[in-house]
Amino acid sequence: MMRPGLNAAGDRVRLPAYEAHMVPLLDALAVAYCEDPETVGPLLKLHAAHVLRLDFAEFSESVPEWERQVRAAEADASRDALCAELPEDVAADPQLTADDAITTATRLTRLAARIRHTRKATP
Repeated sequence: MMRPGLNAAGDRVRLPAYEAHMVPLLDALAVAYCEDPETVGPLLKLHAAHVLRLDFAEFSESVPEWERQVRAAEADASRDALCAELPEDVAADPQLTADDAITTATRLTRLAARIRHTRKATP
């Protein structure tokens, strides 16, 4: 279950996805690369190229909105192709039981309220 907390500055709610989801995902990606570098290696390179092109488009004032959308779609497609190489249980989004979802939502609400009530309102 996710255990939300405050960041070090106390001005944002932190959702610690690293332990719960990122570690198994990165481990599975490393294993997939070792098992089939001829497939996964080029997918990683392609995805990196798409991510860098999207990053440039998002911060460049000269790139039109339609091109940003195309680059975002390319990054999504290469990300999906990489995820297809991972075991299904690792690639899936984390899922919470109803009780865990309620507990997480309650914690998020409590932490957000704490931030709101301890910070000065901006005019």
